[in-house]
Amino acid sequence: MTDATPPLHIISSMATRQVLSGLAEQYRAAGGPEVKLESVGGVDAAKRVQAGEPFDGVILASNAIDQLIADAKVLAGSRVDIVKSGIAIAVRAGAPHPSIADEAAVRQAVKDAATLGYSTGPSGVYLMKLFERWGIAEEIKPRIVQAPPGIPVGSLVARGEIALGFQQLSELLPLEGIDILGPLPADIQSITTFSGGVAATSQRPDAVRALLAFMASPQATPVKQRNGMDAAA
Repeated sequence: MTDATPPLHIISSMATRQVLSGLAEQYRAAGGPEVKLESVGGVDAAKRVQAGEPFDGVILASNAIDQLIADAKVLAGSRVDIVKSGIAIAVRAGAPHPSIADEAAVRQAVKDAATLGYSTGPSGVYLMKLFERWGIAEEIKPRIVQAPPGIPVGSLVARGEIALGFQQLSELLPLEGIDILGPLPADIQSITTFSGGVAATSQRPDAVRALLAFMASPQATPVKQRNGMDAAA
């Protein structure tokens, strides 16, 4: 490899931005090529790949990768599961901490919150279904704020625009101005698997496969855990 070798251009969702940045740095330090990481809202990332915008690799929720494979935008057989991530809850720093000890407590905290927020990503889709199952979706609808794609829910919590925010733990950890109450209780937790694949537009598929293999390897686990995620396998 020479200095003239271009970086591998990877697009991902915001949920994995911190962990992928750390893994890219680790890979580079181990002698791998430089990685240009572009993290945007997952919905927007998928749309850009579907539109044929050139990338080397794509890292999104596993169902989004599967759809891109089905549409021949990501190479068949290239999917690699990288991390698993759960949903956590946050309030503005210094605000009262409602109990989230169990499902009943979380339901009550949701009913009591002046405003609620979640993302357009997998966690938001799950929470909408959870609120419907609880039978409170219509009741709380006027108080729900859905963060625009690419905008962290936690940033709206920090500004006081959302009283109770739900998002992937990995996206809440690096933010200032919030208190993380903890993860959703196990019986209502939703775990998202984020996977990578080789973009059909890549001119360096073997290099992308090597990068994804590294990101899924045991040596990558400490970086994942520091960013509130677990190894996918």
